[in-house]
Amino acid sequence: MSALASRLIHASTAAFGITLDPELRSATKPEFGHYQTNLALRLGNQLSLPPREVAARLLAALKVDDLCETPAIAGPGFVNLTLRSDVLAAAVNSRTAFAPRGERVVVDYSQPNVAKQMHVGHLRSTVIGDAVCNVLQYVGYEVIRQNHVGDWGTQYGMMIEQLLEEGLDPETLDLQGLQELYERSRRHFDSDGDFADLSRLRVVALQTGDPATRASWQRMVDVSLADFEQVYARLGSALTRDDVVGESAYNDDLPVIVDELERDGLLTESEGASCAFLPGFVGRDGQPLPVIVRKSDGGFGYSATDLAAIRHRVKTLQAKRIVYVVDHRQALHFDMIFTLARAAGWLPPTTTSEHVSFGTVLGPGGKPFKTRAGGTVKLTTLLDEAVERADALLVDKTGMDRAATAVAVGIGAVKYADLSSDRGNDYVFDLDRMVAMTGNTGPYLQYAHARLTRLLTKAESTGGEVTVLEHPVEQRLALLLTGFDDIVLQVAETLQPHRLCTYLYDLAAALSVFYEQCPVLRGENRSSRIALCAATRQVLQDGLGLLGIAAPDAM
Repeated sequence: MSALASRLIHASTAAFGITLDPELRSATKPEFGHYQTNLALRLGNQLSLPPREVAARLLAALKVDDLCETPAIAGPGFVNLTLRSDVLAAAVNSRTAFAPRGERVVVDYSQPNVAKQMHVGHLRSTVIGDAVCNVLQYVGYEVIRQNHVGDWGTQYGMMIEQLLEEGLDPETLDLQGLQELYERSRRHFDSDGDFADLSRLRVVALQTGDPATRASWQRMVDVSLADFEQVYARLGSALTRDDVVGESAYNDDLPVIVDELERDGLLTESEGASCAFLPGFVGRDGQPLPVIVRKSDGGFGYSATDLAAIRHRVKTLQAKRIVYVVDHRQALHFDMIFTLARAAGWLPPTTTSEHVSFGTVLGPGGKPFKTRAGGTVKLTTLLDEAVERADALLVDKTGMDRAATAVAVGIGAVKYADLSSDRGNDYVFDLDRMVAMTGNTGPYLQYAHARLTRLLTKAESTGGEVTVLEHPVEQRLALLLTGFDDIVLQVAETLQPHRLCTYLYDLAAALSVFYEQCPVLRGENRSSRIALCAATRQVLQDGLGLLGIAAPDAM
C-alpha cells in the first residue's frame, strides 16, 4: 500500500502541483477493487474543479501498470485500485523484518505496590504494557521495560510502626500477612493522630536510612517481589525482577531534584511544603493546583519520585521516548509532571513523553469490580477462574496437553478481552464471553491458528510460495496478510493494541470464508493455497505473540 500511496502523491504533484496524502483505504466491497482513495474529491474541492474531471487527470498522470489493473473512477470521483494478482502474491511471499531504528524507548508499566497482592486493577497496565513493548521492539525500537513498583512513602511508615506496636517479626509474614498488616495500619492511621504522626516520622527514618526501619522494609519488598514474579509468570508477562526500578531507587536523587527546582525558581513554599505552581493548572475552584515536591514534614511525595525517574530515564538511559501505562485517573498528574520536567530541562524537546491511559475493569452490570464483601478482586483468583473455564471447554478434546492448553486459552482469553477493547474505555469482565470460541475473542483466534496447524500437518507441507490468487476470497485473505506490518506500525505510533486485535479478527474471519469456498488439499492450486495457509498461520502466530498470547498448535 505504501508504494501505491507514493505513486498517487507523485501523480497529484505532477498533474496539479499539489502534494496531498491520498488516504488510501481498503475497499468495502470486492466490486470496488482492493483500495479506494478520495484524493480527487479533496483536490477538486481545493481547486474548485469537478472531482471526476480531477480524477481523470490524476489517472492520466498515475503510473501503476506494474502494480495494478487499470484504475477505475467511481461515484462522484473516487478512484478504485485493484492490485495485480502476481503483485499480491509476491507481497505475501516477501515479508521482511524491520531494521533497528537506533532509538531507545522506556516503557513504565504494571506498577504494583509492595505489601499488597496484585488485583484486577493491575491487569490492564501489565497486559497493555507488555503488548506495547512487544510491538515497539518488533518495529525496531530498543525497549527498556521499567516496573515502577510502589515501595516508598507513607504506607511503609504506617506498616513498620504497626509492626513495632504489635511486636511482630516481619520475617514471619507472607504477602497475605503483609496485606492484612497494611489494612490494620491504615485504620490505625486514620483514627489515631498520634499514630499518624509517628508513622510520618517513620517515613523520614526510612528515607534517611535508619537500619532497623530499612531491614523491616526490605523484608516487605523481598516477599512482595517474589509473589509478583509468580503472577507475571502465570500471565506470560516479559517482566522480571531485573525490570523493577521502584520508587526507592530514586531516594538519593530526591534532594537533588528539590535543589535544582529551587535553583531555577520553580518552587514556592506553601504551608511548609515545597510546591511548583504551573501556569494553566487550576482546580474547580479556580485556585492554582500545586505539584507537591517536598512535604511539610520533610518527606518527599511521589511527584518528586516521578520527576527523578524522568531525569534518570533521559540522562542515564538516554531515552528518546518515554511511555507511561497508567490508568486514566492519573492524566492530570502526568500532565503536570511532564510540564514541570520540561520547565526544569529534564525532559528536552528531543524526548517525547506519553501517558498511555486506560479505563476501568468493571463487574457484571457495569458496576465497579468488587468481591461480594466489597473488596478488590485478586488477579490470581481471576486467572484461576479463566483457566477452569477454558479447561471445561476441552473436556472432550484429544491430541493435546489439556492442562497446558487450558492455561494458554484461559490466560489468552483474559488478555485478549482486555486488549481488544479500546484502552480508553471501561470494559466488563465477563468470563463466559471471554472464553467463547466464536466472535472477537482470544480462543477464536487461537482456534484459527490450531486449525491451520492441523491442516498443514495433514498436507505434509508448510513450504512453497503463493503463486495463484484467482478467487476473490483468497485475494481478500492475501490482501489482509500484506497489511500486517502497516497495522503493527500503526500500533507502534498510536500505542493502541486494539487495532491489532481488530486486524487479527478480520484475518481469522476471512480465513473462515476462504475455508468454505476454496478447497486447499485438492485441486490444481493446492500448493499455492497451502502456502497461503502457511503465511496466514505465521501472521496469526506473530500477531498473537505481539499481544502476549500463546498460539496453541491444537485445541
